[in-house]
Amino acid sequence: MKYDVIIVGGGAAGVSAALYTVRAGYKTLIAAKDNGALAKAEKIENYFGFATTTGAELLAQARAQAVRLGVNIVNAEVFGITETEYGFEVETSTANYSARAVVLAVGKQRKKPNIKRLDEFEGRGVSYCAVCDGAFYRGKNVAVIGKGEYAQNEAKYLETIVATVTVIDEANVTEITPNNDGKKVGGLRLSDGNVTEFDGVFVAVGTAGAFDFAKKLGLEIQNGNLITDDKQMTVVPMLFAAGDCTGGLLQIAKAVGEGAIAGNAAVDMLK
Repeated sequence: MKYDVIIVGGGAAGVSAALYTVRAGYKTLIAAKDNGALAKAEKIENYFGFATTTGAELLAQARAQAVRLGVNIVNAEVFGITETEYGFEVETSTANYSARAVVLAVGKQRKKPNIKRLDEFEGRGVSYCAVCDGAFYRGKNVAVIGKGEYAQNEAKYLETIVATVTVIDEANVTEITPNNDGKKVGGLRLSDGNVTEFDGVFVAVGTAGAFDFAKKLGLEIQNGNLITDDKQMTVVPMLFAAGDCTGGLLQIAKAVGEGAIAGNAAVDMLK
């Protein structure tokens, strides 16, 4: 299905952007797997116009407002975004959608799994992007660390390239082990103490976040934050980012403001 604007993430930044694009007459979709960090805020006392509220209440009102204006909201995990002649193809757990513009409002980069030597072997057999690095392991045996739909999707992509793919819950992995010369990944030490040999390891814990999309799209990232211009646009034209994924003050007001800027910028460029 084709949209003018697809917003990845349904928190404060994402809904804010949607309000501006839909009111300008552009067909808008929000794709979000869950309610994000905002819904977990038990008490909010520093947001303009609300003496006190909860994150869940604020989010529910904002989403209801967006739906009334015509925004379509789907409960779906976004696995990937690719550039196309139309603009972008957004792959989700329920369907694929096309958009002329995309706003990333995916929150902060998730924490890495607590696995020994993970950082040490990044770029030396440890990858966070099947699309980026899968071809390097053609005909080889790899592992995908993770247990959710994102991990399964990464494994599905790799199956078309590598010899074997094994999906392993991060809770069952304790250490990345080196190969014979100690320079690259040799395997994984599991919680039972045994080591299973692999040529490469792909980390896909939780859901796709800013870091994952940045790697796949060639976006600029610094200290785990997406880099944008003053219109919230990334280095990819018509691809915007707003909210916690851009760093800075991790507050609702900042997320709403950046969402508004991104939404208005998308409208200006779509005209």
